[in-house]
Amino acid sequence: MHDERTTVVLDVSGLLRMSEQNVVDARLRRQAGVVEIETNPVAQTATVVFDPSRTSVSQLRQWVIDCGYHCAGQSVPHHICDPLAEPREPSPHEGTGGGGDVGMPMAAMVADMRNRFLVALVFSIPILLWSPIGTDVFGLHLPVPFGRRADVWSLLLSLPVIFYSCWIFFRGAVRALRARTLDMMVLVAVAVGAGWLYSLVITLTGGGEVFYEAATVLAAFVLLGHWFEMRARGGANDAIRALLDLAPPKAVVLRGGEEVEIPTSQVAEGDLLLVRPGTKIAVDGVVEDGESEVDESMVTGESLPVHKAPGADVIGATINANGTLRVRATKVGSDTALAQIVKLVQEAQNSKAPGQRLADRAAFWLVLVALLGGAATLAVWLATGSPFATAILFAITVVVITCPDALGLATPTAIMVGTGLGAKRGVLVKNAMALETSARIEVAVMDKTGTLTKGEPEVTDVLTEGRDEDALLRLVAGVERESEHPLAEAIVRHAESRGANGARASRFENVPGHGAIAEIDGHRVVVGNRRLLERQGIPLGSLATRRDELAATGRTAVLAAVDGFAAGVIGIADAPRDSSAAAVAALHELGVEVVMLTGDNQATAERIAHRLGIDTVIAEVLPGDKAAKIAGLQRSGRKVAMVGDGVNDAPALAQADLGIAIGAGTDVAIETADVVLMRSDPLDVPTALRIGRGTLRKMRQNLGWAVGYNAIALPIAAGVFEPAFGLMLRPEIAALSMSGSSLIVAVNALALKRLRLPAAPVPAPRPEPVSPRALGTYST
Repeated sequence: MHDERTTVVLDVSGLLRMSEQNVVDARLRRQAGVVEIETNPVAQTATVVFDPSRTSVSQLRQWVIDCGYHCAGQSVPHHICDPLAEPREPSPHEGTGGGGDVGMPMAAMVADMRNRFLVALVFSIPILLWSPIGTDVFGLHLPVPFGRRADVWSLLLSLPVIFYSCWIFFRGAVRALRARTLDMMVLVAVAVGAGWLYSLVITLTGGGEVFYEAATVLAAFVLLGHWFEMRARGGANDAIRALLDLAPPKAVVLRGGEEVEIPTSQVAEGDLLLVRPGTKIAVDGVVEDGESEVDESMVTGESLPVHKAPGADVIGATINANGTLRVRATKVGSDTALAQIVKLVQEAQNSKAPGQRLADRAAFWLVLVALLGGAATLAVWLATGSPFATAILFAITVVVITCPDALGLATPTAIMVGTGLGAKRGVLVKNAMALETSARIEVAVMDKTGTLTKGEPEVTDVLTEGRDEDALLRLVAGVERESEHPLAEAIVRHAESRGANGARASRFENVPGHGAIAEIDGHRVVVGNRRLLERQGIPLGSLATRRDELAATGRTAVLAAVDGFAAGVIGIADAPRDSSAAAVAALHELGVEVVMLTGDNQATAERIAHRLGIDTVIAEVLPGDKAAKIAGLQRSGRKVAMVGDGVNDAPALAQADLGIAIGAGTDVAIETADVVLMRSDPLDVPTALRIGRGTLRKMRQNLGWAVGYNAIALPIAAGVFEPAFGLMLRPEIAALSMSGSSLIVAVNALALKRLRLPAAPVPAPRPEPVSPRALGTYST
């Protein structure tokens, strides 16, 4: 025995209504080895946490099928259902029991619901026209064929509606009762079944007032609401479909020297892939032969193509631009980067926020209240001496209008849209709790190096003493080209950007910890720190003051001397990312305080903070103390987010109320965080918080609407206001109202797609170094 837990995302199709998640949840939660389950009818998936020593994925799938639903995916323990696998035909025993919805994709389910609605509509029209509504409301007196009673014809015309259109309700009610739970299907089945059975008895016993029109029109309106709502729900899952569409369906594999085209799902680890220009790389791998530029924007968000040569890693679903590559597959199926992203988004969409868990419990009790309320309404109206036909009409209306579907739909749809919106921007939210927490963040703590800054040195200043800047840069770069030090590389890059390169060094001498010496074009050039120049007997003169001023502002000062005379000082610093200032401004717009947390010295940290407009600086912090600093901020009672990318940020990410990892960071940081920024762009931090706030706002609006609707509709449906005001609802109108309520909730959540998000600024060209007169400013 062991305590290992495994998570699997199962495709569960056939979930027509939000409340049907209770059937799958209730059945699987009682099975041995199942630790936790969260079903999402919007996505038609279920995330199951289980103990692999007590059960397996194949058993989980079979239990879902036993509930009456279809379950697709892999049957391998410890293996998530492969989101990139080809669709699999259901086995003959899966989804049996009638009804075309089981095993269908969402589009087919929507079409099936439309067909059921159209049948109900066509047959309900003549039944409605023969009813008292047709006579009293529309003033119609349609003749009855062959002189038969209208109720007999209504009975015959109602049969297709009851046994085809409504069969999904009866089957769903049986599933729920077998799972020992109550859901919306039970309510509709009771309402339609009670009205139709009562009318059937009246017809067979000689005639009287019947409610065939109430049962059939009720079914038509409920099906209409189902149809529209399912179409809206389908739009909430666009993000997953867009991600899945990134993977190419076919791959070209070299086997025995021959090119073989196979489905991507059949590519095995170790296969050699041939990737021609303009085609997608099927799976993750390593380049063995060829060079090319690869567009990785669809996965990493990096807008510029990345050069790939032998030994370089490539990501599945990225596009090979110009050269031909031979790639050895290293990760296939559910192990690829794209599959892991899909898994992360699926798990986030399936997870439930605290408000949703409360709504789910409330929905169960609301079904019970509806059934008991219907029975109580029937009893009260009979006790007042009202006809049985009137009493049962009110009872059916109560059962119909109290449907909890809007309550169950309120938050999952908003979460689906919110996480999908984030995924399209490269913001991966791991669970609904993180999405809800992001809406309440008041302080954003950001690591400096690699998060706000590029994490690589860059020349900021070139200050000369009696020499032309480009001429000095040419000599210094000639020396530094022979060095592998990061500061040397920064100087060479800067010289090349100015066109001040081409000088060749001779008699190069590296002085570890101090700098380097070489001869360039007959000049003896010394490049390094103050100690190196002092050892060479070279006085700094007026450059000493400039060097100290640079150091005081957090820059690294590199001194240069030519032929024994100090010639200049070069300022080098870690430059901010292009979008860091815009990110800080966007956070301030949200009312969020920005804190920089870094191990660098106070001067360097304050220089960057001043440049970016950051509120507070906490500098010279040891890696092990970062979590304590976060805890200190939390003690003020504010919600704190931590943004970082390194191993030393992991404890702080875990300590914060919301951990946000830069995607280019370490695996440890990404694993610890609640939100992952795939594009490594700090501007995505306010994007994540804005999405969280928008999602929480929609969740509250939807829950408020659902609760308010039921609170108002229930007494009206029960006929409380009928004696005094003549205000009453027929079952058909109640069904339209109930369906409209669910549709409003779904459409309101989809409106989140129009949320205004921060736009990434266009990177500015690298500016010229500052002049000596502008030494007090900072330039990148």
